[in-house]
Order: sequence, then C-alpha cells, then structure tokens
Amino acid sequence: MRDVFVQRLQAIAEQDARVTLITGDLGFGVLDKFAKALPAQYLNAGVAEQNMTGLATGLALEGRVVFTYSIANFPTLRCLEQIRNDACYHNAAVKVVAIGGGFSYGALGISHHATEDIAILRALPDITVLVPGCDWEAEQATAALVAAPGTAYLRLDKSSAGNTGRPGETFTIGAWRRVREGDVLTVIASGGILGVALQAADLLAQEGIALRVVSAHTIKPLDTASIGEAARDTGGILTLEEHTLDGGLGSAVAEACLDYGWQPKRFGRLGLVAGFSSIVGSQEYLRSRYGLDTPAVVQGVRDLLAGRRVRAGVAAS
Repeated sequence: MRDVFVQRLQAIAEQDARVTLITGDLGFGVLDKFAKALPAQYLNAGVAEQNMTGLATGLALEGRVVFTYSIANFPTLRCLEQIRNDACYHNAAVKVVAIGGGFSYGALGISHHATEDIAILRALPDITVLVPGCDWEAEQATAALVAAPGTAYLRLDKSSAGNTGRPGETFTIGAWRRVREGDVLTVIASGGILGVALQAADLLAQEGIALRVVSAHTIKPLDTASIGEAARDTGGILTLEEHTLDGGLGSAVAEACLDYGWQPKRFGRLGLVAGFSSIVGSQEYLRSRYGLDTPAVVQGVRDLLAGRRVRAGVAAS
C-alpha cells in the first residue's frame, strides 16, 4: 500500500503544484523518484516529527495540500498536540500519512507498534480517518484526500488484501464497501487485515456459511448506514481490527448500534485487549499470537454463531 500511495501521490503532484510531501527522515528508497521529479514539492524535516507537523500546517495555511510521512506511531502520537492545535483547529489541509499501521513493524517492538492510533485520532474534532484495506483503496484514498478539505489521517498497512476494486467502482470517503456478499453474518474489517477476513470467508463458504465482508476504509466519518444494514439484514456483526479494542473500529460500531437503537442478533469484536506487547516478530507471527489470523477469525465466527463469546486477542507479557 505504501508504494501505491507514493506512486499515486506523485502522479497527482505532477499536475497539482499545491501537493507537497514532507518526510520525517525515512523512506528514501521509496520517495527518491518523487524528490527528484518534484524538488519544490518535497521536504525532509529530519527526525523532528512535531516540527514537521507545524511546518506542514504553515504551508497548508498558505494554500498547499501537505502530506506528512513517517512510521505510524511517530507522526501521530508524538505529534498529537500539533495535529490537534495547529492542523485540526485551523482546518488546515494536512494529511498525516502513517506507514506501518498495527504490527507492520512488529520486529522492532512496542515503540514501533501502532495499535492505539485510531482510537486517539478519531477523538479529535474536524479530522478524517481513513484505513484502507487493499491497494485499490489506498490509491483511491490518496486522491480523495487531495480533494477533501481539512485535516486527515491515512493509516497504511504493510499487509494488503490485494486489489478488491471492481470495474467502474468509485471510492467515497465515509461509504464502506461490500467486498463479499452473504447474510449469515457480517464481518466488518479495517486495514490490511481485510485480507484475513476474506480468507476466513472463503474457508467458511465451504461449510455453507456465507459471510458478508465489509471494508471499513473510513473510521471517521463513520458509515452508519452500512452498520444499520448489517444489523438488520444479516445474522450479526463481527468486527476485525489490528488495533486495541478500546476506542477502535469495534467501539465505533458498537456506539452506532446503541445510538441508533439497532440490535444485531449477535455481536462480537476481534482486536487487541488493552495492554502492551513484549513479544516481537513479523506481522503474521504477531497476528497468530494475538488471535487475529485466519483460524482465529474462523473460530470467532463459529463462536458467535453458536452463541459463545468471541475471545479477543490478549496482550502477552
């Protein structure tokens, strides 16, 4: 998704001089072509992410559309005050791009895990939060954010569901996508872990369990219409996210159900129980350790359909 983002952004920037990319001293192999082709639209702010965000806000207030770029936890949690007070409060066109959402940088430990970012940023006023699940969504989200007003967060993942786009399909911020039809249960997934949901759907289809799989590529604004349809028209809802259950996708879906009075026949959440991980390894390994891989999703669906509580991933000590 990272490479798709950079390629699409460069193509747009070549036609729109407002588009500017600022990196926090990383991504050189990926960003070299952009930097060489558009030197007036590219900056390296160094390992100074808070300054990067302040600089981006200043440029945005002078008419630019600025994308900041770093590993997920650094341009978000380290820069929370600047995102809130500088960018969001002034409705500045600052688009915070986080590569490596969730456990993408799992081998580097907790300092590089981004598992609380969605909960924190979606609480900010006047911000758009996008979490694409596949390469097509990442490409489309990039273009959509250039056109969208105000501040945004684009959370990119090392993993991807591939290309789930269909001919003639359009991408709309705040409008989730059904990538698999079914009525037994709805699995709502955000981020690259959408690929896990699709794998689980394929396995369960062999047992006659038809899942509706929804890609929740936008966390804010929330697509309440899709949530309502899942609650009314299918046998229940299971949310799936590579993020803590505190305040993430599952929380947002549960809040919407209560706010609108929808009562899904069954409801469960798969994500991380609050806590820090002291184990390291690849994204795939950590997913397996925390109950977020394909077998865990299959079991979660079976548990939910059998009336059992879904067991979310517990942080290991």
